[in-house]
Amino acid sequence: MRKIQTLVLGLVCLLLASVTQAQNTPFGKPDSLIKPGYNIWGYAFMDAYYKGHADTAGTWNGSFHGRGGSNQYTGIPAGHTAFQSRRIYLGFDYVLNKHFQTEFLLADEDNFSDPSTATTPAVPNGDLLANGKSAFYLKLANIRWHNIWNGTDFVFGQQATPSFPLLTEVVWGYRSIERTVSDIRRTPSYDFGAGLNGTFDPKTRNFGYDLLVANGSSAKPVAYTNNFRWFYGDVWAKLFDKHLMLDLYADYERQNWTPVWHNSRQMVKGFIAYTTPKLTVGVEGFINTLKNDAFMTQTAAAGGAVDTANAVAEALSAYVRGKIISDKLGFFIRLDSYNPNKNLTSSNVANYTKTVGHISNYIEPGASPLINGGAAGGNNVHETFFTAGLDFTPIKQVHIMPNVWYDHYHTMGNATADNHDVVYRMTFYYIYGK
Repeated sequence: MRKIQTLVLGLVCLLLASVTQAQNTPFGKPDSLIKPGYNIWGYAFMDAYYKGHADTAGTWNGSFHGRGGSNQYTGIPAGHTAFQSRRIYLGFDYVLNKHFQTEFLLADEDNFSDPSTATTPAVPNGDLLANGKSAFYLKLANIRWHNIWNGTDFVFGQQATPSFPLLTEVVWGYRSIERTVSDIRRTPSYDFGAGLNGTFDPKTRNFGYDLLVANGSSAKPVAYTNNFRWFYGDVWAKLFDKHLMLDLYADYERQNWTPVWHNSRQMVKGFIAYTTPKLTVGVEGFINTLKNDAFMTQTAAAGGAVDTANAVAEALSAYVRGKIISDKLGFFIRLDSYNPNKNLTSSNVANYTKTVGHISNYIEPGASPLINGGAAGGNNVHETFFTAGLDFTPIKQVHIMPNVWYDHYHTMGNATADNHDVVYRMTFYYIYGK
């Protein structure tokens, strides 16, 4: 029985760098604070919600296609009320000695539809068991070698990627309300591989970097037919007495690579934030180039030719959060803009479809949507996302947050009318074991 208990404890851990006992990330603790021992921890966020408006004019083209399958309110009719959990974590850290630390995390997260296997209407097929019940899955499992050289940690296993969980998600501070703008589009927050978390100035920790080579399959074992790895990297700086945060991130992955067709994804993302104990303002934006990921057909007047083309997705997110009453009441406001393909602006383009093996996060499934003058067009839905709310904290570990969640859909170049989803929520976020 003791062995079984020990094995169960070995299945849990930590995701965010602000939680880890010692990491060479912008929010890690100095190595001098590393002490042998373990910590069991977790958190959860849950909602009571009311859907005030649904995208009835184009649910399939808007709610599902527009958010690449990550909209947890897809297909829910207006007037619906319910209680839901969107994330429950059970984590376990074990510091072996001043050089080595293990991390494990079990996660039960909200279900969502996978656009690569989508049907009409959208049927959730994400994180539920076959019988429809929620289930934990292994999200993190890695070992960290502190100071493999001065100021740098080496991490091997399933770990947080440099994309947003190590920095930008921490500064945003309200993952309990919504993912960051790159997380919404399913840039991986965790992956299996080998990484380096380092600082260029270990004493002051004002400048650093994060690098990772990984499978690109998150929690799933990589397919033997896939021989292409995902490369992640970012550099960050903290200036003006650590109030100004700068971060530059990039990633690259080949998707399909044959003598006649080269298909890949490559993101560049920038982030800037000014943070104080009372007020934080942040801006994050990305450009993701999906090489040869679409077929574009010219109009008859332009010749009607069909050729592969790059899809270039871009997004911008801005937010402000702060304190109204110290340690008791805060607020947050955020506004995002998203364009799934800025190349779809030419009047010579008649329709636009996915290529075989396309990157489903950005290029949605379905029939050929007409771009100019047609009634379809799910692949060219621009979005404006907005959220705002209050954060009441009766104790440090408990947050009660009334908030509004709003997503507006604008289909470019055809007759589909604009529409939106709006949800009113009371979000409960609590932390334990910290």
